[in-house]
Amino acid sequence: MNKHLIRAVSAAAALTALGAPMLANAESNVQNGTGALTATARLDFRVTVPKVLFLQVGTGTSMGTNATVNLIDFTVPAANVGDGTAITATAASGDLGNGTVTAKVLGNNGNVTLTSTTVGALGNGAGDTLSYAQIATTPAVLTSATPLAAPALADGATTSTTVPAVGKIVNRDAKWTFSFLNTALVAPGVYGGVNANNSRVTYTASMP
Repeated sequence: MNKHLIRAVSAAAALTALGAPMLANAESNVQNGTGALTATARLDFRVTVPKVLFLQVGTGTSMGTNATVNLIDFTVPAANVGDGTAITATAASGDLGNGTVTAKVLGNNGNVTLTSTTVGALGNGAGDTLSYAQIATTPAVLTSATPLAAPALADGATTSTTVPAVGKIVNRDAKWTFSFLNTALVAPGVYGGVNANNSRVTYTASMP
């Protein structure tokens, strides 16, 4: 056998040796014969989903962060001070206007606890106070069939409500409209403000 033929045979043998383990390890299947044939091949898939929790009350960005804090502003007419006539917030109040805000909770790991916290009753800077119990929150349908319930507001306290999950998923929203009940006669003044005189309410969502 001449040396060129020897080299060709050796190269073919080397290729065969290399190919054998590749055929054994790769997911492929070859069938042959004269009857019906079936060949199968498989793939594995993996998707990693993080645990997420999103809360929006007022101006917000879907599944994002927005630092805007809306002001809910009431002006009581002199003829109605303390007479029990509910007062609607001013037109510019809240991201939806007239004291209405977008409220939304999304989570993917079970029930969500939604709380509201204040550091005390609203003050006017002159020693007089007005209770948060005078501010009511009314939920209405936004996109979810059942509107997201709102925790009540209380002076220097945290109140809570539970948002139930379905298969670990919470996806609820609502339009929350705030109104001033005006059932108590209080001293004159501007109560609260922009992060002043106990004006700020902190809403918090938590899940396991």
